[in-house]
Amino acid sequence: MADSLTFYTNPMSRGRIARWMLEETGAAYQTEIVDYGPPMKTPAYLAINPMGKVPAIVHGETIVCETAAICAYLADAFPEAGLAPDPKDRGAYYHWLFFVAGPLEAAVVNNAIGLVPPADKEGMVGFGNYALIIDALEKKLPSKGFLLGDRFSAADVYVGANIGWGLQFGTIEHRPIFEDYAGRARDREAYRRAMALDDEAMPKDG
Repeated sequence: MADSLTFYTNPMSRGRIARWMLEETGAAYQTEIVDYGPPMKTPAYLAINPMGKVPAIVHGETIVCETAAICAYLADAFPEAGLAPDPKDRGAYYHWLFFVAGPLEAAVVNNAIGLVPPADKEGMVGFGNYALIIDALEKKLPSKGFLLGDRFSAADVYVGANIGWGLQFGTIEHRPIFEDYAGRARDREAYRRAMALDDEAMPKDG
């Protein structure tokens, strides 16, 4: 019997990325919507994620938090979906997951809330400055296909979602290569299914 898979999320969160990844795997899963505020801080939920945030998954006895980790875990847990390369070919795959989860997100969020590191402290923050990280992203993104060539992977789920959100909310500059890549990455039936499920789960007015 396959291990049960429960997905803890909120449709107004990074859980949308994990939902997309779940839909890409084709795995059966149960969704638990966790409201912001006290519901995320209950002892029961803190036992799953001590940070008191979503998303998180529980797969059998395994708990995974943090969106990039969830994407990587699911790719390995459901290899039949073909969303991760062979271990010997994972250099670029790991680069993209950790680059976006680490320096890119830190730079984008800090810039959005006005936290600009002093020039003499840029070496301490890991990303240097916002302009440097955005230029690096532009230089590294492929002009066609996906991050690993013609093969779509879990890295495209995570990177495509983050760039798409950045463009949508104005936290990432609008550059043609960003828009083209995000469009290609999200042109997936699994993406459309995931968005429809999360849109349906949004709080209803009234």
